Order: sequence, then structure tokens, then C-alpha cells
Amino acid sequence: MANGGHLIGPKRATTVAALTLLLLAASAMLAGMGAGRAGAQPQPGARFEGVASCAGTTCHGRLEGDGAVVRQNELATWQEPSTEGGAHSRAYSVLAGQRARQITATLGLGEPTAAPACLGCHATPVGGATGARFVRSDGVGCEACHGAASRWIASHYAVGASHRANVANGMVALDQPIVRATVCLDCHYGSARTGQFVTHRMMAAGHPRIAFELDLFSTLQQHHGEDADYAARKGRTDSVRLWAVGQAMAVNRAMTLFANPARASEGAFPEFTFFDCHSCHRRIFDQADRVKTWETNPARPIPAGMPPFNDENMILLAAATRVAAPGMAARLDADIRGLHLAIDRDRSAAAAAAARLAATAQALAGTLAAGQGSDLAYAMVESIAGPAIAPRFTDYEGSVQAVMAIDTLLNALVRQGRITIGAAAGIRADINRGYAAVRDPNGYRPTDFRTALVRAVASIRALR
Repeated sequence: MANGGHLIGPKRATTVAALTLLLLAASAMLAGMGAGRAGAQPQPGARFEGVASCAGTTCHGRLEGDGAVVRQNELATWQEPSTEGGAHSRAYSVLAGQRARQITATLGLGEPTAAPACLGCHATPVGGATGARFVRSDGVGCEACHGAASRWIASHYAVGASHRANVANGMVALDQPIVRATVCLDCHYGSARTGQFVTHRMMAAGHPRIAFELDLFSTLQQHHGEDADYAARKGRTDSVRLWAVGQAMAVNRAMTLFANPARASEGAFPEFTFFDCHSCHRRIFDQADRVKTWETNPARPIPAGMPPFNDENMILLAAATRVAAPGMAARLDADIRGLHLAIDRDRSAAAAAAARLAATAQALAGTLAAGQGSDLAYAMVESIAGPAIAPRFTDYEGSVQAVMAIDTLLNALVRQGRITIGAAAGIRADINRGYAAVRDPNGYRPTDFRTALVRAVASIRALR
């Protein structure tokens, strides 16, 4: 096992690498473009001190992870050039590459290393003052996620320091699922701030599409160990809870942005970022027998031919809610259907429906964050493959989320000791077949995806 519970064997590593452009391209984090998220809004007077302030060998700059309390080689993990774990450090440098220059030239944004539309996620976005050691070219540095450090950098390593005190001084509480999701979503989905939203025009110019799954992304970026000391300070990561909260917060963020007039449209057109890409990006046929290029989705009461809202996170949130918050399942389903219906009516109705769904998702995030996932992983797997949810996987994006979800939940069961590593390795083959079916968005194989999903779930069920 490695990286917080995800089994990274040769096949798994190959699969993840092949899926980089597809699954982990939110603001191009792992697509060779790099990315990150908005820096936490600093406390008044807080200053961003820069990566160099954390890089001493008595701090986080050792070559070996042999520290007494924390590994102390966190900088090496952040800088690792050959893995997804080093993507944040590469975020700024890729702006000097050919692809970035082509994108900004097409959009008239100028030099990508200076374009606000890029720097909001390809560097540590500062909402305050910077210290002498802060360098923008460091990319998405420590403070992009942990917050401006001037008020806590000295006290956090002092004898007797506590995580609670660090947070009180301005460190971001990334151990809290809702906080972590909020942090990551700023770039791995978008925010209302400058430089933190990938528009359809950007994607048309060459930027990867956006996708988000909190537990998998966290695993690939993890630079800490969860020993007894960590558990005493912060508690152990509950991957099931983290995954479910990530789905809820992703829905909340999508709805909040969609309801925002500044993000909802591009000129006379809707902002197509919010809609399912493949409902429009399909081959056009002109022949005697019509070729139907879409499937009826039972959760979308929309007219034939209408582009659907990208509901990948909604589907998985519905699956999680049926298990962890069944009393809210009907409300969530009604709000999702209400959104689809409202989009068919008019903009004001759609914005109102989005606001309702955002509120429901936020409430669910709180409920899911407060729960414990130790007894829920098997039930979550069954819910995803169950009769209420499985028919909703009619599109590429939802299928990608389903594969990642089963992967996350399987590894959670391994971490909990409910499935052995050996048994999980056998199930891994079916999960890898699922990844293969969604590896190429232009070559999506829905039949292969469904077969792999059914087999993986059946194998997990047999071990219960």
C-alpha cells in the first residue's frame, strides 16, 4: 500500500499515468500543465513567506523522511519531477511551454507567465503581502494550501505547539474534509476570483477539461504519514467520508458558480463549461437511418437534444446520500431533477434551482463530514451499482467518477482491514478495465465500463 491507501502497483501506476489528461486535469494539475488552488484568504496582516521559508533541513527540506514528528522530506515530495505528487511545483514552469503559449495567444491573454487568468491557479495566488523569500515561479507552493505563513511559521514547530493553535494563527485546517474540499475546489473546479475558472473558451483553446475527486486527488498529492502521532494530533483520514464530502462540495461549488451571473454566461451563450462536453462533441451523421448519439437518463427530465448539465458529482453524491444520509435522499433527487427542468425553462428559474441544490449539497457536506465511514464503504459500493444509481451512468464524465469512486472505496476497505491486499489485487484487474474504458474521452467504451463496474462490485460484494 502507498499514498494513504490507494494501491499503486505497476498496473495501477500505468493506468493513473494514462488517465492524467482525463481524470486529474482540473486546471491542468496533472496534465502536464500543473495547477493548484487559490491560497487561503489570509488573516489581516498575514504575509506569504514563500517555499524557501519551509525548506531548511531542520524543517521540511531533508532528503530522507526520517523526522521524529513529521517526515521532514515534504519539499522533496512536492518537487518530485516524475510523479503526480510533484505537479504543484511544476505548475508555474509549464506556463512557459508551447501549449500554454498557444492557449494564451489564441485567447489574447499575452505572456502566460504574467497572465492573471493563468496565475490564479498556476502559482500561489496571494491575497496579501509577500515576504522577501516569496517567489512566484515556485508554482503552487506550501502556502497555496496551508495558508499565508507569517503568523504561524515560527510557532508551528515550537515545543508544545498544537494543531489547534496553528489553525488559530492562520494555518488552514486541511484535516477537515469540508475545509480541504473548499481549498482544492478553488482551482480543481473554479471560484469567483480572478484566474480561477476554466471557461469553455479556454478549453476550446487547448486547456484540459475539469474534473474533481477529493480522495483520489488527496492521495496523489499526499506528503505526510499517518502514524500514531499524526492520529493523536489530527485523527486518521477517513477516505469514505473524504470522498463523500468531496462530492457534496463539488456539487455545491458547481451550483454556486452556475448561479453567479458573472460565471453563468459568455456573451449571448451560456457558459458551456457547466454542461456535458460529449453531448455536443460528437460526430454528425447524415444518412437514411438516423444515428442516436445519446442515452435516456432517468434522473434528467430534459427534452431530447438539449445539452445536459454535467452531473457527474451529483450522481455520486446521490449514491453516497442513500447510504449516509437516507433522510435527505429524496430532497437531493428532487433538487437535481428541479435543476434539469429549470434549465429547460429560463435563466432565472435555473439560477433559483441551482441555489436550492447548492444549499442541499452544503447541508449534506456537513452531515457527511460529521459521520464515520468505517461501516459504510461496502454499502457505498452497492449504492453506486444499485438500481437507483447505475442507470444514471449514461455519459463519459459520470462513468469516470464511478470508476474513481469504486477505486477509492476498495482502498478504504483495504485500509480498514476488511479486504486483504491480495484479494484487492484481484479486484484491481476489473477496476483497471474500467479505467481503460474511460481512458480516452474520444474512445469511451460504455459497454466495457459497465461490464467492469459490475464485475468489480460483484467481487467486492463476495468478500463482505
